Parts: sequence; C-alpha cells; structure tokens
Amino acid sequence: MSVTVGIVDGGFGRVPATALQAGASFVTDGEGHVRREPATGRTLPHGEAVAALVLAAEPSAGLIDARVASPDHQPTPRAVATAIDWCVGEGARVINLSLGLLEDRAVLRDACDRAIARGVVLVAAAPARGTPVFPAAYPGVLSVSGDARCAMGQWSLLNRETAGRALYGCCPAGPDDARGGASMATARFTGIVARLLARFPCAGRNGLAEYLAACANWRGREYKGIAEIVS
Repeated sequence: MSVTVGIVDGGFGRVPATALQAGASFVTDGEGHVRREPATGRTLPHGEAVAALVLAAEPSAGLIDARVASPDHQPTPRAVATAIDWCVGEGARVINLSLGLLEDRAVLRDACDRAIARGVVLVAAAPARGTPVFPAAYPGVLSVSGDARCAMGQWSLLNRETAGRALYGCCPAGPDDARGGASMATARFTGIVARLLARFPCAGRNGLAEYLAACANWRGREYKGIAEIVS
C-alpha cells in the first residue's frame, strides 16, 4: 500500500513523475493573506533534499509538494498552516515539517490540531541544542532531532531528553552523506514512518508509537558527540 506524504518546504522537482501526487505554492501577501498558486519556478535545495530522503526510506510513497518558501519569499506561520490544511485535504497520511519557529502561533497550532484530529501523522524538526521550537513542541507532533548514533534506517527514542525536547532521533546526514541536521533527520524519520504505515496500513497512532518505542535502535540522548542541529 502506498502512503501519501505531504512535504511542507521549498519545493522539489527531482523525483520520479509517478511519485508526485499534487503540488502548490503558498505565498503570503503584504496584508497577511495566503494565496495558493501553482507549484512552479525554482525549487530550494532544502526541499529537494527532504524529498530525496523520504523516498530513500520509502520508495513507494506518493508525495505532495506544498511550497512555503522559494528564492523570492520566506515561509510564514500562516502559509505553513494553510499548507498543512491543504495537504490533509489532498489525502496526506504523514506530513513532513523540516522547519521550526521560536514562538508559538495560534494559526499554526490550530492547523496541527486539525490534522492530528483527522489521524494525520505530523513529523517536525526539533533542535538538539537551544529552546524547543514549533510545531515540534506541540502535543501530538512527532518531534525529531539529529542523532549521530543512527545509521540509515535506524532511529532512537530520545523521550524529550534533549534541550529541544525531541521525542525521536535519526541520522542527521543529508543525501549522499552531505552535512545536515534536524531537518534531514526529520525527513529520514518521515520516510521510516511512511514505510511502517505502508506495511501496517491499519496501525493507529498508539500502535505506531508503541512500535517506534519497542524497535528503537537507541534509547536516551547521546551525551557525547551529539550532532549539531541546524534546521
């Protein structure tokens, strides 16, 4: 069974045509309103890397390209929230959020709550150092930090023992072992979650959490040599 994954990021184009299920760009105007546009124009390397890592972990995943950043505009909380709602409407079962805001925003929190209430799994980046960020810090969101102990396909159960209060850790390397961080770890973990849901399509949230806890390759934070996290 193929699992649909929404990627809220800077866009991607270097994926097989069969992997792309939908695409749109979300741009905030000067008055704070978000408009949805076709997903055209130049993509960002960050989004390309995230998409590549999701597919590396689960090649059969269908991807939704929800662009909230481009060379011409930066993401806003409202744009991210709108993109989350759109991904849910397009059938995403998992949504990757390799990004983080230092301050809580009601519009983003509400969008996450709506997605979780619909049974969608949200996976978001959390720093290993510094303060918690959003949406990773919201209840119900699977927060992920980079963990240098993890090889490809592995994950750790951090249980919020890091400064960023991450639940899980994953390999922080980007594609081709390029330097990465929490963003890349989140993408890898999203792919792992998509693979598990493809294998166990009837798994609910509790069942997924139990499996991730029982099968973690590492437990507790890494106290020596923990990867520096850059979202």
